Amino acid sequence: MRSTRLDLALETGAARLPEAGDILILRPRAGDDLSALPKARLRVVTGFKPDFDWFSRAGLACATTPSPAAAALVCLPRAKAEARALLAAACAALPPGAPVLVDGQKTDGVDSIYKDLRGRVAVGPALSKAHGKIFGFPASDALADWVAVPQQVAGFTTLPGVFSADGPDRGSALLAEVLPPKLPGRVVDLGAGWGYLSHHILLRDGVKELHLVEAEAAALDCAKANITDPRCQFHWADATQWQVPHLAGAVVCNPPFHTGRNADPSLGQAFLKAAARMLAPDGTLWLVCNRHLPYDPVLKAAFHNIEEIGGDAAFRLIRASHPKRR
Repeated sequence: MRSTRLDLALETGAARLPEAGDILILRPRAGDDLSALPKARLRVVTGFKPDFDWFSRAGLACATTPSPAAAALVCLPRAKAEARALLAAACAALPPGAPVLVDGQKTDGVDSIYKDLRGRVAVGPALSKAHGKIFGFPASDALADWVAVPQQVAGFTTLPGVFSADGPDRGSALLAEVLPPKLPGRVVDLGAGWGYLSHHILLRDGVKELHLVEAEAAALDCAKANITDPRCQFHWADATQWQVPHLAGAVVCNPPFHTGRNADPSLGQAFLKAAARMLAPDGTLWLVCNRHLPYDPVLKAAFHNIEEIGGDAAFRLIRASHPKRR
């Protein structure tokens, strides 16, 4: 869908790019077709490790933060605060007047962003195609107040766009309440976010080593600010692929189940399989998940012992121990 709109914009002249200089592509998603653009000049900017790895394997230069360039394409995310921050970051990396292209789906709020921009910059006409829009505007400092600024929530640092940026989510709070008074020496917080569960893990006796595994670089940066305990090790990684250097006694997990806007239970299922792989033979998974998610078959295939230990109308709390070895 993105490639369809990009091709149309370039073919019709609605989007014009400079003949030289780097072109930043901010927050594309794995699978996005960028072949309409000159590959040698592209610089993918994303803090999401699976997307970073996908574009790196495709032979594109990748970074987690923007660098000076001649033009930019911003691929709008779902979160409006994050979208605004990306637009401000694109402008800050470009010289005044350089082209900033914006592409997004209607379901991700592209119409709202277009309306917001029209009151601030000289935004061009929008082309509609494949349930989305693409348009452009010249870079300026008019969006400086949209720059992502760390915020303090319940004593923790968060950033726009990270999961549960406005405070601890209900599922994590429920899981923190049922963690036992004592945990094994080596623990993994799988999908650690900005560190809420890690904070509670470190309050338990017995923990000597805590691995925070998080795919979103911005969230992991927040976790580093929130958790300064020397027992911690931070890993920017795809949680479904990462493996702890030595098997862990416990994994604590509130796995994601969305890919972009769409629910994707297979993502959470991959987290559960990964947790089983990184646990010692007598290890335990402490899990919170939405009640409607089809996790039971995966848990039964991966663990000998499974017990529901609490929850509420929306969430289940599960303790699964003794992973099965194939």
